[in-house]
Amino acid sequence: MQPNPGKRISSIDFVRGIVMIIMALDHTRDFFHIDALTQDPLDPTTTHPWLYFTRWITHFCAPTFLLLSGVSAYLSSQKKSTTEASNFLIKRGLWLILMEITVITLALTFNPFFNFILLQVIWAIGASMVLLGIVTRFSKKAVLLIGIVLFFFHNITDLLNLPTTGPAGIAWQALLTARGTVVPLGATHFLGIFYTVLPWTGVMFTGYGLGQLYQGNFPAELRKKMLFYLGCALTALFVVLRFTKFYGDPTPFASSPNILTNIYNFFNTSKYPPSLQYCGMTLGPILILLSLTEQLKGQWIDRVSVYGKVPFFYYVLHFYVLHALTVVAFFACGYNMSQVSDNASIFLFRPASFGFSLVWVYVIWIAVVIGLYIPCKKFLRYKQTHQHPFLSYL
Repeated sequence: MQPNPGKRISSIDFVRGIVMIIMALDHTRDFFHIDALTQDPLDPTTTHPWLYFTRWITHFCAPTFLLLSGVSAYLSSQKKSTTEASNFLIKRGLWLILMEITVITLALTFNPFFNFILLQVIWAIGASMVLLGIVTRFSKKAVLLIGIVLFFFHNITDLLNLPTTGPAGIAWQALLTARGTVVPLGATHFLGIFYTVLPWTGVMFTGYGLGQLYQGNFPAELRKKMLFYLGCALTALFVVLRFTKFYGDPTPFASSPNILTNIYNFFNTSKYPPSLQYCGMTLGPILILLSLTEQLKGQWIDRVSVYGKVPFFYYVLHFYVLHALTVVAFFACGYNMSQVSDNASIFLFRPASFGFSLVWVYVIWIAVVIGLYIPCKKFLRYKQTHQHPFLSYL
C-alpha cells in the first residue's frame, strides 16, 4: 500500500516522539541528579549500570533529530520551488540559531545577563539547515553526496594535525573536531560551542537524501525494506569498526578483563563530535525502528506522536519547566540566595552540591513528560487550525 501524496507518515512522528521523551530524561538528570556536575555517567571507573544506561540511551536523540530534520526538509521542499525552499531553510536555520543564543540559553542558565551562551543541538540543526538551504539552491543531488562524505569520512580528521589555537583553531573546532570549545567574549562573558557543525550536517544531509523514500509515490513495502537493511548495515558497520579499532572514533575500544567494563567501553563512542561509530550505533537501530513502526496504530502511538509533531515547542518548554522545578527544589532543600550562583555550574539555582538520587530523577522526568502532554496537544491543535506563516518556524 502506498501513502497518498502529502500524507504524513506516522512512523516519523512516533519515532521522533520517542526520542523527545528520552531526551527529557538526560536533561532531568542534568538538573536533578546529585552527581550530574561532578561525575561522568559513562566513566567505567565510577558509574553503575543504571546510571550508564540513563545517559547512554539518550545518545539516540540528537542524531535522530538531525536525520528526521533532513527528511522533513526534503518533504517540505516538494511543495515549494527550489528558491522558496532554499530561502525558507536558510531563514529557519538562522532563526533557530537565534533561539539557541537567546531563548534556550536563558532556559538553561536562568541568567538574564547571558554570561555564558551555549551552542548545542539547536545550533547544530540551525547551522546545518543554513548549509542545506545553500547547497539545495545549486544541486539537490550534491546534498546526498556531501552528506555521505561527511557522514563516513569526517573522522579522517582524527589522523590529522589540525590547528588548535588562534582563529584557525577555533574555526576547526567549531566546525569539525571539538569536544567542547569555550570562546571568551570578554572578561565575564563566554561562548560554549558544544556541538560541532559539519559532522551533524552530514547526518542532516543524509536524512534529506532519505526523504526521497517518503515521497507519496514511493512503494511503502520497498521503503520499509530499504530502511531495515540500511539500518542493519549501519549497525553492523558500527560493530565491525568497534571491534577492529581501525577507524571511526577518536577513542578506540579498549578491552578489559572485566565483562561489565568491556560493555561500558564498547558502547562509549564519541558524541562530541559525533563519530562514525556513534552514528552507526544510534542511527542503525533508528532506521530499523522506522521500518518496523510505519503501520503501527493505537492510542499510545498517537499520544507519543504528539510530542514528535511539535518538537521545538516541547524542547523549549521542557527546559523552562525543568529549571523552574529546580528553583523550587533549590529553596525547598534549604539553599538561599547567596548560593544561587556556583563557580562549578553555569546554571543558576543549580549548585554542584544540589541534587537527588537517580530514583527521583526518573520520578521527575515521568511527571514532566506527562505534564507537557496537554500543552503540546493544544499547541498541535492550534498549528493545525491556523495558517500563520510564523508557525512553520516552530
